[in-house]
Amino acid sequence: MSNQSIEWPVKTRELHSHHFDSTIWNDFAFRDDDVVISTYAKSGTTWVQQIVSQLIFAGTEDLEVAEMSPWMDLRVPPKEVKLPAVEAQRHRRFVKTHLPVDALVFSPKAKYIYIGRDGRDVVWSLYNHHANANQLWYQALNDTPGRVGPPIDKPHDSVRQYFLEWLEKDGYPFWPYWENAQSWWAIRDLPNVLFLHFADLKKDMAGEIRRIADFLGIAVEEKTWPAILRHCSFDYMKANATKSVPLGGAFWDAGAEVFIHKGQNGRWREILTEADCQAYEARALHELGPDCARWFAEGGPTV
Repeated sequence: MSNQSIEWPVKTRELHSHHFDSTIWNDFAFRDDDVVISTYAKSGTTWVQQIVSQLIFAGTEDLEVAEMSPWMDLRVPPKEVKLPAVEAQRHRRFVKTHLPVDALVFSPKAKYIYIGRDGRDVVWSLYNHHANANQLWYQALNDTPGRVGPPIDKPHDSVRQYFLEWLEKDGYPFWPYWENAQSWWAIRDLPNVLFLHFADLKKDMAGEIRRIADFLGIAVEEKTWPAILRHCSFDYMKANATKSVPLGGAFWDAGAEVFIHKGQNGRWREILTEADCQAYEARALHELGPDCARWFAEGGPTV
């Protein structure tokens, strides 16, 4: 199938919140080799940014990945600052988004990598992110010009209550989960889209990095392969978190290491009740359908 005969996604709306300003994509000038890394959130975004940086820069150490690979639709800093900085980059660009497809300008020029994860694991990581955020984080999101909608408040003391509210209010206090999952799943077969799953990265990181390299058209020299694997390991990223985390971790009093927390799945199993899990699984089946719900829960092939 030629690119001319493909029905490419079209942006149909804008998303604004304490975090989002989706209008930045309207002014983003795509290049032929751009890479866009996408997740709902807390699904391995930083990990895949690290992987892509290592492939592009052939295993180079001490890359300032957070600075090189900004979250484009985060409204701070504003697009007037962010767009010129990204336009000035001369290396192969790799940026991230947390938008659903219909709020994103989708380009046939770019390569899109989407990472999925079970929503329960997402919430456990999201809670750690939120509960450890400091006053600077709240000020940036709530008090800077351009916020649309209510501010984001401090989280519950109970992670189970946090999960139940996230489930009941579809992503509260961040953004909807199901529409993000549905919108990306619907375009998984496009030639410039690659689906990854957090569980598969955990199970076979080397194999998944090879898949990413093939998708991006990057020939990996075997002499750089050991360095790439080392620099993409959880232990390395945890020890060098200030390079990967926005503002070097300034939004968390415990530092960048709290952002790259445990990298584990299934921590919810000891806290959620059987009824809680059944409610989540029923909602996932209703919202996503059986194939999509299974993939987000388990990973593996998308067909």
